[in-house]
Amino acid sequence: MYARRAAQLLQELSSCEEGQLPPYNGDKFDQVIRECEEHSRQFQSLIRDKDIETKNEDHYGSFIHHLSIIRNKRCLMAYMYKRAEVIQSYRWNVGRVLPREIQDKLNFSEQEYFKDYCGVIDSYMKDLDLDLTVDMVPPKDPYIRVRVLSEIGEVSLGDHAVSLTKDSFHFLRRTDAEPFISQVLLHSIILMLNFECVIIF
Repeated sequence: MYARRAAQLLQELSSCEEGQLPPYNGDKFDQVIRECEEHSRQFQSLIRDKDIETKNEDHYGSFIHHLSIIRNKRCLMAYMYKRAEVIQSYRWNVGRVLPREIQDKLNFSEQEYFKDYCGVIDSYMKDLDLDLTVDMVPPKDPYIRVRVLSEIGEVSLGDHAVSLTKDSFHFLRRTDAEPFISQVLLHSIILMLNFECVIIF
């Protein structure tokens, strides 16, 4: 009663590391909704047919119930807003496909929200003809030097083709090289970074 459960929901969120989510607690969320409904019934019964100008125990009791409803509402909104923020960050940090362990923490509505958010981002990038997921940290140079560690063959890169043969060096646009680097990382192959950027296949 009196917003204790709602505060516990927020404590669950704050106990997680930054950028992580606990499993969606639908049971406690529903309990808070039912608590709000009970506060609303109590509030209505106290103010029904009463003189609102009279300052008596009913007046103060209704005030407490009203404040409890507002506090619960604010806690639930903060809970959902924080979860939505983290879900949005997954698109930029994880990609379009969420790992199973993350999906299991989201309820159906949150999973649909993530899909819709990805769709909006993809549509926006298509309209701009610009990939916003490349170079989250602005590069100092739009070109990078790469070395290929195994035979790849002929690859079309925008307006030209390049032969990526083993141990060859190339000076490529960063946007052309990023998909290869991302693909390597997705396959859990170690990416060696030093003075030059190395693409490992």
